[in-house]
Amino acid sequence: MINGKRIVVVMPAYNAEKTLEATIHEMPELVDDVILVDDHSCDGTVDLANRLGLVCFVHDRNYGYGRNQQTCYREGLGVDADVVIMLHPDYQYTPKLITALASMVAYDVYDVALGSRIIGGMALRGGMPAYKYAANRFLTAFQNMFLRVKLSEYHTGYRAFSREVLLKLPLLENSDDFVFDNQMLAQCVHFGFRIGEVSCPTKYFKEASSINVRRSIIYGLGVLRTTFQFALQTWGIFNYSFLSVKGRTLAEELESYYTRSTPNGREKP
Repeated sequence: MINGKRIVVVMPAYNAEKTLEATIHEMPELVDDVILVDDHSCDGTVDLANRLGLVCFVHDRNYGYGRNQQTCYREGLGVDADVVIMLHPDYQYTPKLITALASMVAYDVYDVALGSRIIGGMALRGGMPAYKYAANRFLTAFQNMFLRVKLSEYHTGYRAFSREVLLKLPLLENSDDFVFDNQMLAQCVHFGFRIGEVSCPTKYFKEASSINVRRSIIYGLGVLRTTFQFALQTWGIFNYSFLSVKGRTLAEELESYYTRSTPNGREKP
């Protein structure tokens, strides 16, 4: 706990067996619960998560990164989290910064806290491919112009959210794919939540998850689409469900598509 607030780390996982244990070993003791959601991995991620004593949920098929996050946040709220931190289990981001990110939200300084790979100039030295760095800078500048905020990047996967944010955002209207991340930040800006950032070193290596060039292009086009949709909604020209107060939130009942995994088998959550 921090400041009397319950801290829960959620990890959207896919084939993370080789890096999960290293990630868990750096987790600070202040974390109250760790939840892993497996998007139908082909390796031993689930078995390892159970051996490590994590709360583990498994999708009945591979739905995508965005759906994985929906499950993560729903289950995080389900254990009464006040602050939910998304951390990838691929050891690309250091868990040692959980304390900093959680504190920014737990002390009500910000509603959302991001671990930025750009602040501090460590991204390229950490192994980020040059084309990804260039795309990051262009897309970030483009979005800052239209969203009228000044973030160092929108594309980090290291994030902390208050309970209120996760309950209010219409997350069920977002994509099941990687652009979910970007839609979520656009929603945070649209609904007036305070966003802070902290410098975060990153490591790119063989076992760390990273999308290929084709998927990166698809993601980039999705970011442009999200930005234009935000602008059109702001100008009153169109109304999009993912930016609407009437959009579907995590409180909506859904047909079950995942189970809880334990050392003794699986059960409905």
